[in-house]
Amino acid sequence: MLTRAQKKTEVEELRDRFSRATSVFVAEYRGLTVAQLKTLRRTLGETANYAVVKNTLTKIAAKEAGVEGLDDLLAGPSALAFVKGDPVEAAKGLRDFAKAHPLLVIKGGVMDGRPITAAELAKIADLESREVLLAKLAGAMKGSLSQAVSLFAAPLAQTARLIEALRAKAEAEAPETAAAPA
Repeated sequence: MLTRAQKKTEVEELRDRFSRATSVFVAEYRGLTVAQLKTLRRTLGETANYAVVKNTLTKIAAKEAGVEGLDDLLAGPSALAFVKGDPVEAAKGLRDFAKAHPLLVIKGGVMDGRPITAAELAKIADLESREVLLAKLAGAMKGSLSQAVSLFAAPLAQTARLIEALRAKAEAEAPETAAAPA
């Protein structure tokens, strides 16, 4: 049993985690071993911090941090993945771990201040990471710019070839006209 001071400290820590996180994912871990939970923590990557929490204290901390939409998810043994940065990596880690360990039940969470369901979380896990998407966008933009440069350069090249052809023709005709009067 936690003392009142310990509960207050735990609520403050949770409130700080909620404030720093861009996303929070909720899962039920009933039946998982301590070793499996350690594996899960490693699976989530460096952007997420996984913590087993007390539901009542978590509800209080979430309310104090201004996070809404978690109350219904906090039933039974709950654990939270506090995500800082790109949520895709953590969502993939949760999904993959849950496939290998069916005792982990993903309930949903909060992302960018909006509640999300377990199905939405699965869709997020199917996305590519932010870095991959940015790289693809940069590649597409680079390709488009190369095409645009070629498109804009084509008329200039044609004009330059035309001018060169006219100059060569003028040079070819110039000696003939100069030679005719003599």
